Amino acid sequence: MTMSDDFKALGTYLKTQREAQKLSIKEVENAISIRSTYLEHIEEGRTKELVSSFYALGFIKQYAAFLGIDIDAIMKENPSAFKLPHEKHEFAYGIGTLEMRNPQGKPSKGLPIGLILGALPIVVALLWGIAKLLRIL
Repeated sequence: MTMSDDFKALGTYLKTQREAQKLSIKEVENAISIRSTYLEHIEEGRTKELVSSFYALGFIKQYAAFLGIDIDAIMKENPSAFKLPHEKHEFAYGIGTLEMRNPQGKPSKGLPIGLILGALPIVVALLWGIAKLLRIL
């Protein structure tokens, strides 16, 4: 029996347990906040269509716990069903990047400090003038 066969058998078991409890995929989705498409992929043993093996294992554990299944016992009995392939992901959406905000030698993209310091006396003078006008009225 191959890994995908073990995973498919596990998915079939989860589906059988869900149906025995008269729960729809949508009810499970609403209860555990895992998309119904991912639950269907698990039940059908389609590991390639899941987000990643890390998420797949978490989803399976959460799904089994919701159904009242002792997932630890199943993992001990069928360790090969839980050994999904590890894949390398490219994180191109900015999480965890090591990009420096202002590397040495490059000017800041914000307002220059000279402009801020130059405008400060003007702002103070305007505020002082407004305060003086308000006391007159």
